[in-house]
Order: sequence, then structure tokens, then C-alpha cells
Amino acid sequence: MSKRGYHHGNLRQALVDAALKLIELRGPTGFTLSEAAKQAGVTPAAVYRHFEGREDLIAEAALQGYEIFGDLMQFAYESGQPSALQAFEATGRAYLAFARRYPGHYIAMFESGVQVNRTAALASVANRANAVLEQAATDLSQHIPAHKRPPASMFSAHIWAMSHGVVELFARNSPGRASPFPPEDLLETGIGIYLRGLGLISPDD
Repeated sequence: MSKRGYHHGNLRQALVDAALKLIELRGPTGFTLSEAAKQAGVTPAAVYRHFEGREDLIAEAALQGYEIFGDLMQFAYESGQPSALQAFEATGRAYLAFARRYPGHYIAMFESGVQVNRTAALASVANRANAVLEQAATDLSQHIPAHKRPPASMFSAHIWAMSHGVVELFARNSPGRASPFPPEDLLETGIGIYLRGLGLISPDD
């Protein structure tokens, strides 16, 4: 592809797409802006019309990732209705599905070191995704006696941490971390054990 300087039809998105490919291949610190520009077919100078630096570019990739993630989480939550249990379990599975389908976005969001409070827009979309899981936890926790009920934010954080752990250890083809069980099964059984501990699933379910 020949370099087109400032005449690229949608340079900003082309650079984000290029960065996502490079992030997936090399990680968030394994490429330069010049390489992203080359991948997008433009001159390095053209990048600075849209991004101040590599971290700014990665932050945009993370923002777009959170937008997709939030939509998937909302769809999962709604697909489980009217069952609070099914809606809650669906949001956990959506996390795993997102990580597999959008690895570049996932890395930009959770492994790049870019803070979600870097910009108001990034904080907003990140909070939206988190709010869906917290709402699912709130709905389900209503079935727990009030004196035994954990805060919904703690409830959702536990499941988020479990989902993240399964992704990092077993769903990303990490060397030496192969599991004899599919990641989906690990997450499903882990959530089941957690919910049984809270009395939300009977031992026989």
C-alpha cells in the first residue's frame, strides 16, 4: 500500500485498526507509531493529526473495546431475563466470549496500563460495562437474606475477577497453561461454586 500522507479517507480508524493488529501480535508496548502508520499505509507524520502518541492511540482502541464490551454485556444480561440467575451467568460468559473474539481490544483495555480515568469518555464507557454486571448482581442478590447479602459491587467484582482469571490463564493460549477442561466449563463451574456458597443454587442443581 502506498503512503497517502494526510489524504487517507478515514485515517483515525485505520490507525486504530492497525494498532489492534499490532497489539494482538506484539502486545501494547511491542510496536511504534511509525509501525502503526506503515500498517495503515500513511506517513508517520500523519498520525499526529489524530493522536498525541502511542498511549493515546491505545486509549482509543480501549475506548472502542469498552463500547463493544458494554453492548455485549447488555445483550447477555437482557437475554437471560426474566431469570436473575440466567442473566447473571450470561454476563460472565459474555466476558469470556469478548476476550476470544476481540483480543486486541481486550489487551488494550486490561493489559496496556492505560487508566480508565484517562479521559471522561473512556471512564464513561468502562463504567457502563461494569454497571451491567453490577445490575445483574443486584438482581440476583435480592434472593439472599439482607443480613447475609454482600454488596452488589463486591458480588460483581468477584465474578469479574473469576472471569478475568479464566481468560488470562486458560483462554489466551498462554504457554504452559493448558487446561484439561474448556475455559467455558471452568468459568461455569467456578460461578456455580460461588453461587452455591451464597445459597443461590441448591447443592443438587
